[in-house]
Amino acid sequence: MILITDGGSTKCDWIAIDEKGNLKTQKIRTKGLNPAILSEKKLNKIIRKSNELMAMSDEVTYVFFYGAGCGTENPRLILKAILEGIFPNAKVEVQEDTMAAVRACINTNDEASVVCILGTGSNCSYFDGEKLHQRVLSLGYTLMDEASGNYYGKELIRDYYFNVMPHDLKLAFDHKHNLEADYIKYNLYKQPNPNAYLANHAEFMFLNKDSDYIKNLIKRGLRQFTEHMILQFKEELNTGVPVHFAGSIAYFSQEEIREVAEEYGFKVGNFVRRPIDGLVEYHVKNI
Repeated sequence: MILITDGGSTKCDWIAIDEKGNLKTQKIRTKGLNPAILSEKKLNKIIRKSNELMAMSDEVTYVFFYGAGCGTENPRLILKAILEGIFPNAKVEVQEDTMAAVRACINTNDEASVVCILGTGSNCSYFDGEKLHQRVLSLGYTLMDEASGNYYGKELIRDYYFNVMPHDLKLAFDHKHNLEADYIKYNLYKQPNPNAYLANHAEFMFLNKDSDYIKNLIKRGLRQFTEHMILQFKEELNTGVPVHFAGSIAYFSQEEIREVAEEYGFKVGNFVRRPIDGLVEYHVKNI
């Protein structure tokens, strides 16, 4: 049995298939498993809490885990050891979430492209057809992650408190979320996954996209992401390689992404909301 996981900071989707690609179970969802943020104990607890995963633990022969926070060696090795302990008969491969986006987005296995993730967090890499290249090491949601869910959640809350948000939207935002200062600070500084907490506020943008304020906010984040992340591969972009996008923020911002791409002169490729849907096909072909 093959287990494929698309692991974000907010949630993880797990799919179990046989070697022909037949589903063995329905999609399994757990809380997010970011090893750069969560402790080893917490990671173990989240996985073991899933009765579905534990019921198949001895049957799994391959685990392909793609996750946020797995781009640096120490967190990746910690999570790999945890998965090997839970699935003792499996060969375990742990890679950063960007590789999941690459394998889900590209049209052929050796297609050169720039691949971006805009979900709870954000990232951007160049895939040369064989290897993944990153020229900016991510420092996480506090210092980076432009155009991500947590970036937009933070901007919405800041604009609400600085009275930049239009009055009618302030009323709607206040109705949808608890915006008491103590509640916000409690979730940011005393609860795990503050990035996921912030990202939960980003949905508000896509419920109110008829507002000029919202459109400008989305494009402001995309311009920052383009300048800091996409344009680090300017030389490659000049050869005409496409820029693919994965993640919910990207999926629901397609119009704005195309407008920003026209401003900066890069070619937009595919949009994939959930990378795991493309990973099944990839691994069936490449097992």
